[in-house]
Amino acid sequence: MKLIDFYKQVVAFGRRADPRRDKRKIKSFPDSALLFGRPDTPVNKIMVGVDIEVAELLLADRIRQQEGLDLVVAHHPEGKAYTGLHEVMQLQVDLLVQAGVAQKTAATLLKERMTEVERRVLSANHTRPVDAARLLNLPFMNMHTPADNHVYRYLDNLFKQNAKKLTRVADVVKLLSTIPEYKIAAKFNAGPRIILGNPKRPIGKILLEMTGGTEGSKDIFDKLYKAGVRTLVSMHLSEEHFKKVKDANLNVVIAGHISSDVLGMNLLLDNIQRYAKQDFEIIGCSGFTRIKRK
Repeated sequence: MKLIDFYKQVVAFGRRADPRRDKRKIKSFPDSALLFGRPDTPVNKIMVGVDIEVAELLLADRIRQQEGLDLVVAHHPEGKAYTGLHEVMQLQVDLLVQAGVAQKTAATLLKERMTEVERRVLSANHTRPVDAARLLNLPFMNMHTPADNHVYRYLDNLFKQNAKKLTRVADVVKLLSTIPEYKIAAKFNAGPRIILGNPKRPIGKILLEMTGGTEGSKDIFDKLYKAGVRTLVSMHLSEEHFKKVKDANLNVVIAGHISSDVLGMNLLLDNIQRYAKQDFEIIGCSGFTRIKRK
């Protein structure tokens, strides 16, 4: 498979898994990019990590010298993909509307948060890993929201299939804990857990916070409660957001940040391999463990 075709399938499968009902809205994913490399580069052996910085790229170059390597794939965005992070947050408007929040309210609050994220990202030295990849002549790309969309779709389907078993908050943790990526995280004391709410508390209506770039507005939680949402299942939650959720009296289950990222990457890689009819050789690093599904 050529590098450009690999990247095109990242986008294509990301669109298929996207939770937005109107797929015409999805033209690209600004937080995912082919950051460096010739488009016609053959891809067979890949190093995959959640975060790829200069250190990981130097490691990849060493591996390439010893045993060969064609591509390095990160989850989290770097370079132009990092500066495009705020743009994909628009996806969250659709999720909030689906949860029952008024469209105008969701759009207004997200716009404020997107501007905040844009300001924060602008100050970063976002080209460092891309510059290193260029100097090492090492193909480098990242796939962020396309992978996160796969987590959302997978967990949404799983929760729907097990709806009758999910009555209490503790049931969510129990179900998540059956997933291999979360089992691995639990071995490092980073498995799914309840950070707000009693385990025996009724779960009510669930909102999955698994995609959309980064955390949304901290002022949305009381609106979600009024819309009937009682439990958030999230990758992570900042302290500032935590305080607002607590005030809104919502339950919060943290599935796990890195483990959720790994789940999404694995699901996306499965799809690409099935499409290509090619079993890529994967070297996991930076928090990533390859787990194949049929």
